[in-house]
Amino acid sequence: MKAMCQFLGVSRAAYYVWVQRMGQADRDQERMALVKTAWENSRRTYGYRRITLWLRQQGWVINHKAVRRLMNKLQIRSIARQPNAYRKAGSLSRPRLYANVLNRDFTAHKPNQKWVTDITYIATQQGWAFLSVIKDLFDGFIIAHQLGRHSSIRLVLDTLEQARQEVPQVEGVLLHSDQGFQYTSEQYFEWIHNQHLAPSMSRKGNCWDNAPIESFFSQLKEEVLRHIDTPTLTEAQSLIEDYIHFYNYERIQLKTKQTPYQTRCLSS
Repeated sequence: MKAMCQFLGVSRAAYYVWVQRMGQADRDQERMALVKTAWENSRRTYGYRRITLWLRQQGWVINHKAVRRLMNKLQIRSIARQPNAYRKAGSLSRPRLYANVLNRDFTAHKPNQKWVTDITYIATQQGWAFLSVIKDLFDGFIIAHQLGRHSSIRLVLDTLEQARQEVPQVEGVLLHSDQGFQYTSEQYFEWIHNQHLAPSMSRKGNCWDNAPIESFFSQLKEEVLRHIDTPTLTEAQSLIEDYIHFYNYERIQLKTKQTPYQTRCLSS
């Protein structure tokens, strides 16, 4: 035994600890099962922070760093937000990052002064769909939206083009986004540069910097999508179109006591 320990370069004490552990079950097994249950119950959308909170609500206290380690061990991660793919395959371009010019000042004094934009995911029978939206901070009016099968740069550019058709004069508009790869891409930079928009960007991992658009997504899901079974892609498109029309032209806002459209018209 002594010769073997010397050959392996370990102490006899370490060897006996290893032997003892060989007869034990993996201490992570129970916690891995809990983490996987939380992940599956979230429709695979939770990252390690939300899984930690979910487990605590169930009475299990696990450190968030341990949850992250266990998720890596299980090879699972949230499908809602994939890591930012800043570089396209074969491309040497670096991500374009912008200052947080908006800086949580969500007030605007006229239409088309400040816009916020983001992408959210929608569960459909054909798989995940992605909704890109641009919202005006002056009145809450949804300027443009596009639903697609992929959370792509093209989806964002199509949303921008729709916004430009709705508002031909976009020069000088402050456009705020998060640091998703679509918004740090060279194509996005070229579009806003050519149209003379003023870019603004949330701090990394800080959803509160773009709270108004997150609020709209929450209302859409709470007031419509949560109350129906998983729709087909076509049904989702129809539901979203219908809700955005309702939101813009019929849904009274408590803050203004008017619809976004009424606020918009009274400003002109």
